[in-house]
Amino acid sequence: MKNIFKNLSEKHDVSFWSLLIPVLIWIVFGMGEAIHWTPFYILAFVALIIGVIKAVHHAEVVAEKIGEPYGAIVLAIAVTMIEVSIIVSLMLEETADSSSLARDTVFAAVMIILTGMVGLVILIGGLKYKNQVFSLQGAKSALTVLVAISVLTLILPNFTLAVPGPFYSTGQLAFVAVVTLILYASFLYTQTISHKSDFTSGEINQHSHGDAPTKTKAIISAILLFVLLVVVVMLAESMAHPLESFIYDIGAPKEISGIIIASIILLPEGISAVKAANKNQLQNSLNLSLGSSLATIGLTIPTVSVISFAMGFPISLGLNPEMMVLFLLSLFIIVLSLSTGRTTILQGIILLVVFSVYLLTVLIP
Repeated sequence: MKNIFKNLSEKHDVSFWSLLIPVLIWIVFGMGEAIHWTPFYILAFVALIIGVIKAVHHAEVVAEKIGEPYGAIVLAIAVTMIEVSIIVSLMLEETADSSSLARDTVFAAVMIILTGMVGLVILIGGLKYKNQVFSLQGAKSALTVLVAISVLTLILPNFTLAVPGPFYSTGQLAFVAVVTLILYASFLYTQTISHKSDFTSGEINQHSHGDAPTKTKAIISAILLFVLLVVVVMLAESMAHPLESFIYDIGAPKEISGIIIASIILLPEGISAVKAANKNQLQNSLNLSLGSSLATIGLTIPTVSVISFAMGFPISLGLNPEMMVLFLLSLFIIVLSLSTGRTTILQGIILLVVFSVYLLTVLIP
């Protein structure tokens, strides 16, 4: 089998591990179905993380080959499928707090990106290069759409009257889901077709990744992407109950589930963003970060809404008062931080401080 993978990798310019890893993950999944042993769940969790990272990698290869805007759509859909699969798997556990899982995951993802990821890349760039520049118009466009979607999905439900509590009525939820998709699609069109130049910086090379992948390599990556998406979904389902049990046993707040899921999904994008910042490519880092946050909230909420209609899951979207205040503060600070087209370590430090406050507030409400 090793010789088969080696011959395929040499013939089609695909790494040996890219072919072997999906097979190993499927083996881990199969063993997990037969071996219900607590320490084995750690191996399954590691396999899940590796599967997510490799799936996103293959989605990026396909995206690079087919070009924009279709490439960005493929990447966003792939990431959203992984996130939604994990959310739905945990919701199927039918715990008392499952209605808020989608909200907690989306909120955690946006907070991790806006305060943690963006703060880290700005700090790294500031320490190494003092000042970094980016396209102001592109950042404004992304933040405008992000603020609109965030308020509509995570804040407004607390103030509607049709249904008591932080819920939308069925009609309201359907309307907001459609509007959210329209806003995200409009941003994607602006970024990839009508105003591409707004999302590039003249001082930063945005395409420093070498030659485009061959057609054969792209096809293999598409096949491996599908294989990995299937096994990641199945692994997520198998890990749902152990994760819920672990969080309950250690007495951690239920919001930790959302943070864990968001961290797994955002790990590949976070690594790429940090690498770009270290190469003085802040524009690339911001495109990855802000694009990920928009895809997370712009695609996950509508997708989970459709699933809730089909399966009868209630979805609690409105944030509680302390998180709502912290979220509005984060949006305000990120808008100010990216309002001049240049950054220093100061903005990075402030954002990371807010991120630490968010984690503290989750752990100690």
